[in-house]
Amino acid sequence: MPILGDTVGASLMKPRLNALRLPVRGLWLLPALLFGANCAQLPEVAGAHETSSRKTSVTIVGGDFFINGKPTYEGRVWRGNRIQGLLLNARLVQGIFDDRNPQTVSRWAYPDTGKWDPERNTREFIAAMPAWRQQGLLAFTINLQGGSPQGYSREQPWHNSAIEAEGSLRPDYLARLEPIIDKADELGMAVILGYFYFGQDERLRDETAVARATDNATNWLLDHGYRNVLVEVNNECNVRYDHAILKPERVHELIERVRKATRGGQRLLVSTSYGGGTVPAENVVRVADFLLMHGNGVSDPERVAEMVRKARKAPGYHGQPILFNEDDHFDFDKPRNNFVAAIGEHASWGYFDYRMKGEGYEAGYQSVPVNWGISSERKRSFFELLSEITGANLGR
Repeated sequence: MPILGDTVGASLMKPRLNALRLPVRGLWLLPALLFGANCAQLPEVAGAHETSSRKTSVTIVGGDFFINGKPTYEGRVWRGNRIQGLLLNARLVQGIFDDRNPQTVSRWAYPDTGKWDPERNTREFIAAMPAWRQQGLLAFTINLQGGSPQGYSREQPWHNSAIEAEGSLRPDYLARLEPIIDKADELGMAVILGYFYFGQDERLRDETAVARATDNATNWLLDHGYRNVLVEVNNECNVRYDHAILKPERVHELIERVRKATRGGQRLLVSTSYGGGTVPAENVVRVADFLLMHGNGVSDPERVAEMVRKARKAPGYHGQPILFNEDDHFDFDKPRNNFVAAIGEHASWGYFDYRMKGEGYEAGYQSVPVNWGISSERKRSFFELLSEITGANLGR
């Protein structure tokens, strides 16, 4: 069974968040593969990152995830369920959040300062990462266009996008993203990077801009030599997108676009996700390196298990791993919950937590401003079960 991805050297990059400057370096450009799009360049920058400087490489062998040539959670079995090869994760999409709309930015003020501060948000995200990793978390989702800072939103008047209207990438967002991925690389963690989010995708001018942004984001990751990043082209492709290429019928075109981009014979692992309860369609199943599903709206754990079984029977399925990277159902103290149901079918599971009505600043990982610590009872319950399942605290 072929391995997708590669292995890398052991030296590591140090985060440079304090300066928050984008290291100057040039981007390689791919030829336009669709629509005759031209790829927009980021500013010229210094100091290319060699592959040998990276510590963490995520690959896929059969239906399992590997990190640095070894299966994740190697040898681990919990209650008869094989944990080895899973990529247990959390939805932490607001790590580079900002709001460029002066009419809404005041909504995200920190309780202690009365102001919103995007650099503080990223600093505190990075400071929290070692604690997540210590409890057994191996991956997290972070997005170039974030997610609803309210958890769920019908309208999105805020402007949170690392992508400009014509498809270029904003240096301030990349300057926050880079140290996060660098820290994940240092900790042996994978990053699931989402490119587009409904509610913000309409800020791109047209389909050509979407293709250009896809190329620019992919090139930026490849030029940095990252081997610990998995791409999620867009969050929930079957939910309210403006551009046709981001919708279910054509999103496979962007998956193939990412797959075709290489550096030194290496490429990025890529997929897209669907709304809660939806099994991926054949056009995505055939080309995706892993299958992304969401458990939102799925309150019965047995249905989560059924979703996994259906995905493995979907036309075009060729044995790739199945991964939930968003599920807002908890019940971590019960013997049967969505988390347990997913791993019972050898599918990875991802925790999605937002601040619910009446809750304070300590609650929720998606609601801005975010307290990135393990700071609420719900967060603690998740990490306790995660630690038990993965054996993270054995011997401590």
